[in-house]
Amino acid sequence: MTDLQNVDTEASAPSTAEPAGAEPGLDTRYRDASLPVAERVEILLAQMTLEEKAGLFFQTVIGIGPDGVLAEEADETGGGSTDEFVNDLKMNHFNIHQAPDDPGAFAEWHNRLQELAASTRLGIPVTISSDPRNSYSDNPLAALFAGAFSVWPEPMGLAAIGDEATVERFADIARQEYTAVGIRVALHPQIDLATEPRWSRALQTFGEDVELASRLGAAYIRGFQGAELGPDSVATMTKHFPGGGPQQDGEDPHFAHGREQVYPGGEFELHLKPFEAAFEAGTSQIMPYYGMPVGTGLEEVGFGFNKSVITGLLRERYGFDGIVCTDWGLINDDEIMGEPFPARAWGVEHLSPRERVKKVIDAGCDQFGGEACPELLVELVRDGEITEERLDASARRLLREKFVLGLFDHRFVDVERARRVVGSAEFVAAGEAAQRAAITLLVNTGRADASAEASSPTLPIARGLKLYVEGVEPEIAAEYGEVVATPAEADVAILRLVAPFEQRPTFFENFFHSGSLDFPDEVVAHVRAVAAAVPTVVDVFLDRPAILTPIVDDVAAITANWGASARALLDVVTGAAEPQGRLPFDLPRSMAAVEASRPDVPFDTADPLFRHGHGLRYSDSSVEQVEQVE
Repeated sequence: MTDLQNVDTEASAPSTAEPAGAEPGLDTRYRDASLPVAERVEILLAQMTLEEKAGLFFQTVIGIGPDGVLAEEADETGGGSTDEFVNDLKMNHFNIHQAPDDPGAFAEWHNRLQELAASTRLGIPVTISSDPRNSYSDNPLAALFAGAFSVWPEPMGLAAIGDEATVERFADIARQEYTAVGIRVALHPQIDLATEPRWSRALQTFGEDVELASRLGAAYIRGFQGAELGPDSVATMTKHFPGGGPQQDGEDPHFAHGREQVYPGGEFELHLKPFEAAFEAGTSQIMPYYGMPVGTGLEEVGFGFNKSVITGLLRERYGFDGIVCTDWGLINDDEIMGEPFPARAWGVEHLSPRERVKKVIDAGCDQFGGEACPELLVELVRDGEITEERLDASARRLLREKFVLGLFDHRFVDVERARRVVGSAEFVAAGEAAQRAAITLLVNTGRADASAEASSPTLPIARGLKLYVEGVEPEIAAEYGEVVATPAEADVAILRLVAPFEQRPTFFENFFHSGSLDFPDEVVAHVRAVAAAVPTVVDVFLDRPAILTPIVDDVAAITANWGASARALLDVVTGAAEPQGRLPFDLPRSMAAVEASRPDVPFDTADPLFRHGHGLRYSDSSVEQVEQVE
């Protein structure tokens, strides 16, 4: 794997010859890079205490203190004391959420954390993981603002582009930005099939077409991991096995009312297909989802607790011998930002945290996401309910990946290199090009032209027109035309909308856009009023497939995006860039059609307004465009 920056990733400060906290008589040959990985694993494992083994099994959120110092106490994101995690709980896998704007401070924090880990008895290096952080999303339970990292469209936007090479290039660039600051596990890709239009997690998928999701998911893994996992790789934790798309009523199993996954169309096997492509691409890790299967013959408990799914399907049928890490927060109830957040222990709510830990281990998982309670695992072994041999089987997988990633040999990162690589001009430009390419032109109807005998499409518009804008920063719009205060003064109006969603009672639930896909009446009325005054372009952020039927005949043009800056949109609107996207899902005609569809079956909404693959080009004639709408 070759870095685009042509900088030796292994040229940064290496770890010390042996852990600072090594006790006399410790066999440190596991730090000898010339030995085979399997041998190094066994040398280390043989010297680990039960508590040290148990610490491997837990991966939780960790905070970064001001200016990249180690966090000393719990913070509002759920991160606790770094010293307690590393020295008391013996943990060395952590998930980072928000990070400093300065990549150098991020790298400095990482190195301080690795120094702390090196001071422990065995000096086992830390593995840092992250949710997606290269887009405009801000959902602390799913995806994060890019900050200093290059900004790309969401995976659904990459699906709109539909090009494996683009996806692999994105993933390779993200890999370089991740490794520059010390992130070595991607808690993605999300290769679920988005077959339930209301599902709030669809944005991070590649849509509802199984062939496209399989191709792009494999390309994503190749970009992050390379041809095989190694010292320059970021390991991918591909999710959510065995496919999280078929949610009852589109509700999400982060919450109790969304815990059921249902298969009225009998398509359980179809949702496995993208994972088969991920196994072939060599994904290092798998994350099962929170949901519980209903009416399938499988045990009706959450997938992380489900032995028939983890052992029977994943381990035995598919022969997967990589790491299986649960989704976050299956064991203990929590409180985040002052609000209760119950454990996602669907189907086993009646079990105690200790009993839940045992059920997850018995199911065949290796690691608990979002948890920090190794003492429960220690108790279970000491009480004879789980054998230490069972712990060793998972510990081997967890240690093996650390060795393969080169963490024992080069645990530190180069701070100045982090500043050069993260958000480099080359990477930012590539992300901006992808934002423009993903924009999908759905409608481009004719407008009257006094100088022509026939009408012409509204887009592209000329620069310098009088523009009325909503959802676009006026100072940016002014780079493309004269911004006016009312539609009546404008030559063209540009309105940016977000796909509709219902407000829910808790703070965190409103990060997950759920419920009806119909725009509120007042939004429809407003769009129609503007469109009656001036030719109007509507751009919609389609994190879910909004019902556009009420406005489709009133506006001059409709574009869709899955993460695009105002400049990216205006470049397309003014013809500086060609819209290249195509819909990665059907756009339903009505909520009645959505409610009547089967959540496990792709393309199951009757008579969609626009079909999967629809996307106009400026070279298309206006007559053809109108016909596609009708």
